[in-house]
Amino acid sequence: MMLDVVIEQRHHPVEVSAETLAAGSEFFDKMDRDMDAGWQVGPEFLEKPGRVMRARIAAERLLLAVEAGNAAMVQGMAGYIVSRLPEVHTVRIDTDGEPQNTVLLDGQGREID
Repeated sequence: MMLDVVIEQRHHPVEVSAETLAAGSEFFDKMDRDMDAGWQVGPEFLEKPGRVMRARIAAERLLLAVEAGNAAMVQGMAGYIVSRLPEVHTVRIDTDGEPQNTVLLDGQGREID
């Protein structure tokens, strides 16, 4: 699956293969366990982030991975997003450090929330 990652109007297409999803399964589960304990999102602590917020949190890490040129982490974070929200086709990542402002879109361009 192709995930269109948009950062400041620049598109970064990321191909997420079935192999990536299978290989990352344990890593994705660990991410979920970590977030089950709650997560700091900007100034707010979320005790139980939902699946959309979890994808936004992963998108924040995806932004850092793209900026650092860390291809393995790009694949990991894109894989997490796709595995948890398979309807996502586009991620418009907020670059101001506010994950709740990251927008997830389905294949029809509708926001997922």
